Amino acid sequence: MNVKTLLLGAAASLALAPAAYAERGADGHLNIIYWQAPSTMNPFLSGGTKEVEASSMVIEPLIRFDEKGEMVPMLVSEIPTVENGGVAEDLKSITYKLKEGVKWSDGSDFTAEDVVFTWEYCTHPEGGCAQSSYFDGVASVEAPDPLTVKVNFTEPKPFPYTAFVGSESPVIQKAQFSECLGAKAPECTDANFGPIGTGPFTVDEFKPNDVISLSANENYREADKPAFATVTLKGGGDAAAAARAVLETGEFDYAWNLQLAPEVLEKMEAAGKGEVVVAFGTSVERLHLNQTNADSSLGPDERSVFMNGENKHPFLTDPAVGKALSMAIDRQLLVDVGYGKAGKATCNVLPAPEAYASTANDDCLTQDIEGAKKVLEDAGWVAGADGVREKDGMRLSVLYQTSTNAVRQDTQALVKQWWNEIGVETELRNVDASVFFGGDPSSPDTFQKFYADIEMYTNNFAGVDPEAYMANWRCSEIPTPKTQWQGSNIQRFCDPAYDEIVTEMSKTADLETRGELAKQMNDMIVQGYSIIPLIHRGGQSAHAKTLAGVKMTDWDSELWNIADWHRVE
Repeated sequence: MNVKTLLLGAAASLALAPAAYAERGADGHLNIIYWQAPSTMNPFLSGGTKEVEASSMVIEPLIRFDEKGEMVPMLVSEIPTVENGGVAEDLKSITYKLKEGVKWSDGSDFTAEDVVFTWEYCTHPEGGCAQSSYFDGVASVEAPDPLTVKVNFTEPKPFPYTAFVGSESPVIQKAQFSECLGAKAPECTDANFGPIGTGPFTVDEFKPNDVISLSANENYREADKPAFATVTLKGGGDAAAAARAVLETGEFDYAWNLQLAPEVLEKMEAAGKGEVVVAFGTSVERLHLNQTNADSSLGPDERSVFMNGENKHPFLTDPAVGKALSMAIDRQLLVDVGYGKAGKATCNVLPAPEAYASTANDDCLTQDIEGAKKVLEDAGWVAGADGVREKDGMRLSVLYQTSTNAVRQDTQALVKQWWNEIGVETELRNVDASVFFGGDPSSPDTFQKFYADIEMYTNNFAGVDPEAYMANWRCSEIPTPKTQWQGSNIQRFCDPAYDEIVTEMSKTADLETRGELAKQMNDMIVQGYSIIPLIHRGGQSAHAKTLAGVKMTDWDSELWNIADWHRVE
């Protein structure tokens, strides 16, 4: 299959079925619960999924991905392809035609200038944009006229649907954010908490790490949508309480990210008030092994700070240690205990689509405690009197943190037991999810700051092409104090050879070659043990039986089509 065929096929869009609404807001109020409370409504200032999800009700990208991973035009009239002339023959530019008549929620016109500004905002050298990888390879963004946007690439871009595509790369209003460029970005509280958008809802009140109140956007481009007049998105609590609120008590209409034991959800669902829905995409629950020194005795300018390789972790940069930690884990048991039908054991940080999934690491699917012990012994790590292994006066003792969640704490307990068996002392820590996944640069407890040896969470990417996602682990994406701790390379992995493959993939058109390059990058990360993949997670949420129109996806925000949600008897 050549690139032109790919671009044509990838553009097969879904015609959204019109809902039979009497009028906008006719179905009253909608209650949503995200037990990880959003800390901002600006996804460019947080790498957390909860912020991306919440903001997707208000601000939109030009194109979204539906429940099948297919592209859906949101703010453009059609998906550009080589066939229709939207993608240049040399693959060095893509031109979007904006829909006519689209308004911002304040009534002003949505124009190409807003799109250009969004690129300027996220690529500002002092901004610390959490989603900057979506603009990799973009040389410039132009506005030939108010309804035309041209994105120019530095090299031929075989898959050009990155910038302004998917929930992590939305468009923000130039008029609202014009004074918020660079280092000023975090200071624009009013804009960050209440962005003016083109989406179906507008923010009435935003309480960080608590609750968001929204109303139907009276200037939304579809006159009979959304069906709901108001929305409350409640944050905080835990996954069990969120599930119960939908499945048992009926207090809420939708609950996100129900990371609960299978038997717990089955019992709740039996109450008959709601149903559990699952969608697989690219989400992987993984362990990040800090490649920098997280010692609490270090000052803020050094602790967990990548210093051009001069501040290495004292033992997690030893591949033998990472290999042993991985070998000791029974991934299938973790699935059985914590995920059921919503999980699959995996050895890859990039588990899908199939063309990009490596098979080179599948030996991790079999637990090998004795083999793990031998790996450590062969590397000189000898068990001390208390059973903890030592080498050159250094004890194998780790602080292992994650967010507060029953399934994650069960996983921690099992992993600690296995690691203790091979002589690794393990201290467990869990942090409230709203804080852990928050973007507050002053907090010592965020996953970006990574003040621990090992941390666990799930991540994924929007859409079906992994180019931008794999670029997350370039050296330049490492969070530092200079970027307000924003950045996607959480474990501080840095290998110039990896960066070269990222660049090579950005220039490669052949699909088979792109697949091989993606596998190479996956294998470098996994076999270097800066990330230990555990579980290919399906997104698992629940909605009331009275709520219709939900098309759950793991390729975009779960709320991607909230404009089509409506109430049924």
